[in-house]
Amino acid sequence: VRTGSLSSAMRTTIGALVTIDVHQRDVIQEMAELGIHSASAFEWLSQLRYYWEDAECVPGGAFKPGTDTMVVRMMNATRPSDFEYLGNSFRLVITPLTDRCYRTLIGAIHLNLG
Repeated sequence: VRTGSLSSAMRTTIGALVTIDVHQRDVIQEMAELGIHSASAFEWLSQLRYYWEDAECVPGGAFKPGTDTMVVRMMNATRPSDFEYLGNSFRLVITPLTDRCYRTLIGAIHLNLG
């Protein structure tokens, strides 16, 4: 990394991954300090989570019977993943406000408001 042999795109990718990993580490550390042990705890439910599930059980999806798909969950919202690619972009920081925005947006999509 320090030798300068990384391309600009690779450096951007590594920077984004490190930012995301640091945020995830901080969230997990906070949950551990709070003693969160339940999958129904608000602190866990308020995190953006991805699951691989039977497509027939996914609300809002039109899938072939017997297939599986990725599901995005946060709070009480469940949405099929669109497998969208957002590109290789730099992430400066992820804050509690970023998490709050994700909760608001997925809640609006869940209620068909977005």
